[in-house]
Amino acid sequence: MSTLRITLLALVLISAFSACQKPADFSQVISDGQYFHQAQNRITEVIIHDIFSPPVATRIYSYASLAAFEVAAASDPANYAPLMGQLNGSEALNLTVPENVYPPLAALAAYYHMGTALIFSEEMMHEQRDKVFAELKEKGIPDEVFEASVKFGQEVAEKVRDYSKKDNYHQSRSFPKYTVVNQPETWQPTPPAYMEAVEPHWNKIRTFALDSAAQFKAGPPPAFSTDPSSEFYKIAKEVYEAKVNMTDDQKDIAMFWDCNPYKMNVKGHVMFAEKKITPGGHWMSIASIASKASGKDWKGTVEAYALTAISLNEAFISCWDEKYRTKLIRPETYINQHIDEEWVPLLQTPPFPEHTSGHSVASTAAAFTLTQLFGDEIHIVDSSEVAYGLPIREFNGFTAMAQEAAISRFYGGIHYMPAITEGSIQGKQVGELIWKKISTKPKQVAMKK
Repeated sequence: MSTLRITLLALVLISAFSACQKPADFSQVISDGQYFHQAQNRITEVIIHDIFSPPVATRIYSYASLAAFEVAAASDPANYAPLMGQLNGSEALNLTVPENVYPPLAALAAYYHMGTALIFSEEMMHEQRDKVFAELKEKGIPDEVFEASVKFGQEVAEKVRDYSKKDNYHQSRSFPKYTVVNQPETWQPTPPAYMEAVEPHWNKIRTFALDSAAQFKAGPPPAFSTDPSSEFYKIAKEVYEAKVNMTDDQKDIAMFWDCNPYKMNVKGHVMFAEKKITPGGHWMSIASIASKASGKDWKGTVEAYALTAISLNEAFISCWDEKYRTKLIRPETYINQHIDEEWVPLLQTPPFPEHTSGHSVASTAAAFTLTQLFGDEIHIVDSSEVAYGLPIREFNGFTAMAQEAAISRFYGGIHYMPAITEGSIQGKQVGELIWKKISTKPKQVAMKK
């Protein structure tokens, strides 16, 4: 047999063998929520770096998670219903996932694209995204599939971004600053930084599910009074005495749930910020931990992220509406003026009015949603604060977590008890309303129509 014939035969055999080989199966390259946990963690890092306020942070989490979830829902319409079309002011995207698109990669691309559009330090998001995308390419996702998936995800994110532009956030950046009212019962800036009031117009932001920011008005605090026999003096004295009689466990609880992105350290004449996770960031981390513990796949993970973020977003809008309606004086100011001028709370007082407690409203709303998704028997090892020098805490169920987060503000000396009890009621109302009004399940959506 000639050399030419042997060569031709070899080529034919190689060609036939190659034709029989199936393309590499990349369907399980992204199966669980690992890459979405990484993406959310990076957004949290950027939120801390850029010092976004708690309300603004929840807006960022919400739209990034929503973009990813819309891809997930479109990829599995039998099990997931899109949220666009259900949320206030939104229109259904009516997405069809192209055959050459790998849905989890598209969802991841949507998350990064939407998240990047909402923060300042874009390079931090790009760095993480590029690292993850390079890793995924090495795992065998074909170039044409990769490009089509990223393109589709970014297109979905742009549609969600269009929706976000109409929520009044950008307009609110030019609204007038809060004017401090010189009345004895009203909020005053607190030490050490005496910062301006944060987001006084947050009740003007479009809600996702609430009829309005004022839908759930909280019960009022006791009537203001400086009379030592009054109910108001009594609740202030409770805060004062709580620090005097504080146990080590109560102190640990207060520190664990501090989540104050505005904490300022003072050394001599120098003042510098200590960067911390926001309350919403802590609860998004809890959603991540629960998703991992429950073995959620990538779709279940982004579902948990989207619903938790939306719950937090609505909670902060509702809470901030109440704060700037009542404009109530903080315990630190009242105690210094009427009980003990040298008293300092365990935690620094955040720069916004007292009633209701943001931790109480947001934590209760998020816990309600997470309970619907995972049940309340789940054991959570909360490591959210380890990166910030605090130990883990363990909980049996989300309700217990929310209750501890709420009371932590009393232990910290930054809230009277009515802000906590009424805030928890308000948060539950928000959570229940969201679960009643929107759904990620096709059957429930059909029943609501």
